[in-house]
Amino acid sequence: MTFLLDHVLTLTQTLSSSAPLCSSAALMNCELLLETAVLRKSAVDSSNLNHLYRSRRRINHKCSGKVRLLQRRRFHSFSSIQPLRCLGEAKSELQLDGFSTDSDAPVKICVTRTLPPALTVSEAVEKMREEVAKMRPNLLNLASGVLRLQIALPPTLKAVNWLFSSESFPQFYFLANKMGGISPVDLPSGLLGVAGIGAAVHAKGSSPSSAARKLMRYLSVDSPLISAYGFTETLYNDKLHCVEHVSRSCCAVIPQIEVNEFEDCSIFAWTLAWDDSLLHSFDEAINSAEQELFRVISCIQDIGYPFDKSWYISSQSTMKDSDMVVLNGKLLERTASGGFNFLKEQLPKFFCAYFRPSAAGSQVVNVFRGICEGVHSVSQSANINALWASLIVEEFVRHGLTYFCIAPGSRSSPLAIAASAHKLTTCMSCYDERSLAFHGVGFARGSSMPAVVITSSGTAVSNLLPGVVEASQDFLPMILLTADRPPELHDCGANQAINQVNHFGEFVRHSFNLPAPTDEVLARTVLTSIDSAIYMATQPVPGPVHINCPFREPLESYPLDWAVECLKGLDSWFLSRTPFTKYYNMYNFSFCGEIYEVFKIIQNAERGILLIGGLLSEEETWAALSLAKQLLWPVAADIRSGLCMKKLNGAFSDMDVLPFIDNLDHVLISEAANIFLEPDAILQIGSRLTSKRICQFLEFHSPKSYILVDKHPYRHDHSHIVTHRVQSTVVKFAESMRKNQFSPKKEWSQLLMALDTAVSREISLQISLECSLTEPYVAHVMGDSLDENAALFIGNSMAIRDADMYAKGWVKSSPSTLLECLKDALPLRGIRIAGNRGASGIDGLLSTAVGFAVGCQKKVLCMIGDVSFLHDTNGLSILSQRIQRKPMTILVINNHGGAIFSLLPIAERTGSDILEKYFYTSHDISVKKLCEAHGLLHLHVHTKKGLQEALSSCQDLDRDCVIEVESSIRSNSSFHSILKWSAGWASQEALKIISPIKAPFLGPSSLLTIVKMEFSKYRIQLALPLTSSPRNTDGHSLNKEGYIVTLTLNDGSVGFGEVAPISIHRESLEDVEEQLRFLAHVIEGASAPRLLALLGGSFGSWFWKHLGVMPSSIFPSVRCGIETAVLLAQARQQGGLFGRGDSRKKRSGVPVCALVDCNGTPDEVAHLVSQMVAEGFRAVKVKAARRKDPREDAEVIKKIREKNGYQIDLRVDANRGWALEQAVLFGSCVKDCAIQYIEEPVQQEGDIIKFCEETNLPVALDETIDSIKGDYLNQLEKFIHPGIVAIVIKPSVVGGFENAALIARWAQGHGKTVVISSAFESSLSLATYALFSSYLERQADEICLAKGKEQSPAIAHGLGTYRWLNEDVSTEKISVSVGGDRHNTMEISIEAAANLLERFQVDRNTIINSFSGESVRDFKWTLEEAEYTCSIRVQEVVTSPCEAPERVCIFLHGFLGAGGDWVPIMKALSVNARCIAVDLPGHGESEISWKVVNEEERERSMSLELVGDILCKLLSHLTDKEVILVGYSLGARISLYMATKYKDKIEGTVMISGSPGIRVDSARRTRLAQDEARANYLSALGMECFLKTWYASDLWSSFRDHPNFQNIVRSRQEHGDPQALAQALYGLSAGKQGSLWEELKSFRKPILLVHGEKDPKFKKIAKKMLDEMRISPVNDDQDCFCSILEVPSSGHAVHLENPLPLINAVRKFMAQI
Repeated sequence: MTFLLDHVLTLTQTLSSSAPLCSSAALMNCELLLETAVLRKSAVDSSNLNHLYRSRRRINHKCSGKVRLLQRRRFHSFSSIQPLRCLGEAKSELQLDGFSTDSDAPVKICVTRTLPPALTVSEAVEKMREEVAKMRPNLLNLASGVLRLQIALPPTLKAVNWLFSSESFPQFYFLANKMGGISPVDLPSGLLGVAGIGAAVHAKGSSPSSAARKLMRYLSVDSPLISAYGFTETLYNDKLHCVEHVSRSCCAVIPQIEVNEFEDCSIFAWTLAWDDSLLHSFDEAINSAEQELFRVISCIQDIGYPFDKSWYISSQSTMKDSDMVVLNGKLLERTASGGFNFLKEQLPKFFCAYFRPSAAGSQVVNVFRGICEGVHSVSQSANINALWASLIVEEFVRHGLTYFCIAPGSRSSPLAIAASAHKLTTCMSCYDERSLAFHGVGFARGSSMPAVVITSSGTAVSNLLPGVVEASQDFLPMILLTADRPPELHDCGANQAINQVNHFGEFVRHSFNLPAPTDEVLARTVLTSIDSAIYMATQPVPGPVHINCPFREPLESYPLDWAVECLKGLDSWFLSRTPFTKYYNMYNFSFCGEIYEVFKIIQNAERGILLIGGLLSEEETWAALSLAKQLLWPVAADIRSGLCMKKLNGAFSDMDVLPFIDNLDHVLISEAANIFLEPDAILQIGSRLTSKRICQFLEFHSPKSYILVDKHPYRHDHSHIVTHRVQSTVVKFAESMRKNQFSPKKEWSQLLMALDTAVSREISLQISLECSLTEPYVAHVMGDSLDENAALFIGNSMAIRDADMYAKGWVKSSPSTLLECLKDALPLRGIRIAGNRGASGIDGLLSTAVGFAVGCQKKVLCMIGDVSFLHDTNGLSILSQRIQRKPMTILVINNHGGAIFSLLPIAERTGSDILEKYFYTSHDISVKKLCEAHGLLHLHVHTKKGLQEALSSCQDLDRDCVIEVESSIRSNSSFHSILKWSAGWASQEALKIISPIKAPFLGPSSLLTIVKMEFSKYRIQLALPLTSSPRNTDGHSLNKEGYIVTLTLNDGSVGFGEVAPISIHRESLEDVEEQLRFLAHVIEGASAPRLLALLGGSFGSWFWKHLGVMPSSIFPSVRCGIETAVLLAQARQQGGLFGRGDSRKKRSGVPVCALVDCNGTPDEVAHLVSQMVAEGFRAVKVKAARRKDPREDAEVIKKIREKNGYQIDLRVDANRGWALEQAVLFGSCVKDCAIQYIEEPVQQEGDIIKFCEETNLPVALDETIDSIKGDYLNQLEKFIHPGIVAIVIKPSVVGGFENAALIARWAQGHGKTVVISSAFESSLSLATYALFSSYLERQADEICLAKGKEQSPAIAHGLGTYRWLNEDVSTEKISVSVGGDRHNTMEISIEAAANLLERFQVDRNTIINSFSGESVRDFKWTLEEAEYTCSIRVQEVVTSPCEAPERVCIFLHGFLGAGGDWVPIMKALSVNARCIAVDLPGHGESEISWKVVNEEERERSMSLELVGDILCKLLSHLTDKEVILVGYSLGARISLYMATKYKDKIEGTVMISGSPGIRVDSARRTRLAQDEARANYLSALGMECFLKTWYASDLWSSFRDHPNFQNIVRSRQEHGDPQALAQALYGLSAGKQGSLWEELKSFRKPILLVHGEKDPKFKKIAKKMLDEMRISPVNDDQDCFCSILEVPSSGHAVHLENPLPLINAVRKFMAQI
């Protein structure tokens, strides 16, 4: 081996010193030596092998493309040692690294594993190798398989760069967004490009169908990202080593190494394929793939400049009618029933693609145009000026600097002409040099690469200064090429000649002054100067560099001889495509010396905060996110960090893992919070923060340790509090931190998150409550309008401050197949946001934004103020050019002046005239006309809806748009004040709840846990019939029934709640009991965060995240009762119910409004009202619309006024009893009766406004509020009309106090009266409602204080239903007495109500029965048969003897499930049926012991028929009655089978997400093969690996978003015998089972088909089943026994995702039977 190595090195030196033309024989000899060295790799270490690779590249480079080396055949992934052989169609074989087979059987496994994200390729490779090492022992036992390991990397990893840096073959590349054919459903959404290297599998055929049939065994629907890529009409000629056009052919590969490029990340994948039948083992596959990977990595690390495209100069062809196509498991599954026959036109194909099977030839379609263009011939340079200009431009291009910004001018003509003439440059122009410079700044922000700015001489250079300052201050690279007069024209009065040397002073990193072009100076002087300038502009501290270029005339292309000797020393440069001088930066971050102290500080910090300042690239954002995941400190991200606005890869945030504090600025408005929060360590990465308040907070506390990490060495510490300054890139710092372990301080994080959550909800609420279009609203919603391929540029002044304070921390994200696969490893993504914060000026912002769009190649939304817009109107000329970028949307906030000054202290101390003239600079300039002058689309919006529509339409248009948002300085200032006060109030209230827990900073969610929930059914006697009952009350019972819920916390606190629905509720007592039984099970052990007391969304989040129950599925009365119980249980520690805020005026009680039914004559009703007034009531509500003629009701009202005068508030409640005409008639009769309001006067919601406008009478909403479902705020917008003066809220009807508080906040914000009303509940609820009413009034007082308004008078609330209570659940009745400020109002004492709740005890005489939880009987049933012994686990809910129902209901789970999955549902239904669940054979704790010895016979024995027989015998053991089967997925198939075979045993069937099987034989065979591969995978790798793959399927996309998903998956890992489960998977496969579709036509049993709303596959199956049964001639009335239920907001796993609607449907189904 030493001899070989020496021989190669000698040959290398010989060739390096020889002439450019090398002999083919010498190169072949070299190639053979290299091949031999590699094949004997065991004798050479990696450093020598790497040296061989470098040597070979130098030899190849020396040949300058004239003679190409043959690719080393061992690394040629198409073959082992023989040259690449394209297989003939006649052989009909598939090649796997040189081996072929005729087998059609799927490989044993085909799996994709997703690993945690990495920061670098090297880290990714190391993780992959570790994973393979872990999996190797299990995979060795599998004869064949395909394994794809994938890992997310920062988006800076571009697919095409892998081709530029690799010498491995085959290679391919395509642009995924340039495609045609069928819908791209087979590819991940958002995919931009794919590059592949090497071949794990290679196939060729006479057509795409032929190739697909050969590849099908290596592709799987379970791993859709494992794809084969190839060209149609193309084959590779082995002998000639070239690509040939062959009609009706297709050549495809599954690459070994693959890079999938997306907007937000790149996916690096490594695919292994092996097959023992082809003599290609798993170890051989690993060795081959590792060698390929090593070579690729060594190439990447060896290439300093990724723009060297010399590899591309080779034989290439562009073939007509040839397309690149993609084949994957999903596509093959769709075509399986047709025998994999499809036309080329049916495939997704790509119009921009590249395929290179070897070094000798390639196939190209519309990519890499111009790469093969040589350097502009020096002989064609007209003069020395043209020569130097051409050399300058070419050297820039070789460095990858291809974007030139050119200002018109004569002296710069040579540079402008050279730049525009180059084949690879992109040039733009602008007549304003200031705008041009800022455009270059924007380009650098977007691309992290410098733009080259070319200007003429004189003041044109001076106009660049503002942009240069911004670039310098924010460390952005930029090259300034300024033309100049030659030295002889300086200091002599020559025109347009100023001193341009060192013109920009300290604002540039370096300044070069080139000599005037002359052939007396060697041209390489120009090249080295450019190389040096680029290095100084980009490394180590980026910034602008000035190159001054004097030119003598002639400036045009006038022919003038020059001496060719000036080109001496450039021979190699002309033959290459690399820069003349390469710079290498060996800077590396290390742990030596004092830096160790930094890590110790971070490790030991108790109350650390991670501050993420402005970041310039997506790679830095990735690194910052990685650091946040590593530390798990509270994170406060600046608006320019890319992490202030985040997109979730799933449906719910990862906030429990990554504690982002998005509203820290407004949390600190509270002085108490500012003092209370005292960090001991700050770690800041990135540049300066936007928030002044956070900076003041840090300065106030001066933390013991303040670590600032940034790549530059300058001091950015204006408060002088930084204790440790680390100069490092964010990436290197984060990478070094990954080597350490940190213990997160959860209590500190939870504390900050609790405050942040409270403030965030308050800000969102206030912004939503404000009907007008405000500037904070614009900042709040702009993120939701962004496409996946979008970025933000935000202007200075108010724009960036609003965005920093009010932008949503979490914004909507479009669903993506890829993101579903990655979201466990990559839970969120940042949104790229930029702004000019170097010098923070308002100049040049529009030009910068356009440059940013060009640089980042995203759709950019730019938000700037009107003054900033007007300051850079010349930027509109750049915008209108639309050069090499995607369309932009410019959002101009036009408040007609500088609104920021209205928020500064100067506004309070300066006269309005001076402010208007010298600060606001008010104007009336038309933005629309400016846009028209530049040909831009202009949209003018004044409303929220208008803004949303404009943003949506602009995103869909392929053109630039300007949206002008109308605003005003005065209203903007006022609303900012409200937001500031509201946020401070929310922070203060949250702190009041948390503050008792100061040491040791215990979090608000870490203390209280619900130990148990009980409930009791009560019956009490009423004094009067309910007014909601029909008027004819003859025989109507005066009894009222309901439930009292009791919650016990771990600290011994007990809370009570009432659930008592009546006719106005949509639920019945039976409905609520089933939900209470279910919730009693799932609520046990759940934590009860203290911030639930703040309402504002806390309960909705709690029900979902802590209980796993969708809030929308809980009945309103049940939710109200649970909320009451939780709040009362917590009230003991928190010092009272509903906060402890103070209003300006203390109120001792809550006034009560009396309720009067209108039965009787007008005189009788008026007399009854008189009695109530005498008792002390000052407000009375009279029921109306109970008589035939509205005029009769009017007479009652008139008589009341006549008898009682006008000293009382009189309300009328029509309960939607009138048509519009009747209501108007009533209104006309009572218009002089001074009615406070009429509740619900009309039947139709749409007539409410009409009634207000026709009668001018005040209206209150009641039933209209009750009927709102979902988003209250949006649906309430239509009731802003001033005629609607009051909102009546029944907490038990609207769904609890959280919803009630939200509605009340909306009403208070719009000046409407809020009235809390009971629904005839007991004293428990009445006392709670009284305290809630007091809380709302206190809240209204505080809002009035914030707005500078007078306190509202006390409102009488609808709590007069206490008069209906003849008995009470409470041992102590609610006390209602005369009181108030003037002691003349009937009211409920606040103190008395609080005492009642504190001392509440249930009157046991009113209790019918109590529920404290059912037990579950768990036992094994054994069956002994000739072939096997079976032990089945059975779980049965045990009820009390008095409740024991006669009906029997059997629950069957799905694959991977167990009987325990059904326990909560069974408990809910236990009062209706005897509920029993079983573990199916092979699952859970059920076992089968086979007595047969033959393995194949044993596998065949497991079948649907066998399971059905076992279950039938079990049913006979359990009961002699017919049973109802409830089955899910696999259990549903079994249920249907049993219902068709064992008809006498089955009473009815509920099929949840089930199917009768597969009809088509070929599809059934495919499914059986897939399930066999899955079973092999499960058997080989175990449960943990299998579950990751199983639940990665699209079928589970909804289930993966469930908060209990991870817990459920962990429970699945507890299956005792994976081998038995694998056997069940194969034996019970739908591919093995016969179809039951034909059986449906004669099916006569009742059946309920259930599917999830988000499960389109089984929705279609259910509909088809229903159609099949309805068309059957056997049955007359099919509707009576077959029905479909779609469960909302759920996918395939309905019973786990949204069980409450399912429970209700099953109960009603059983009742119907």
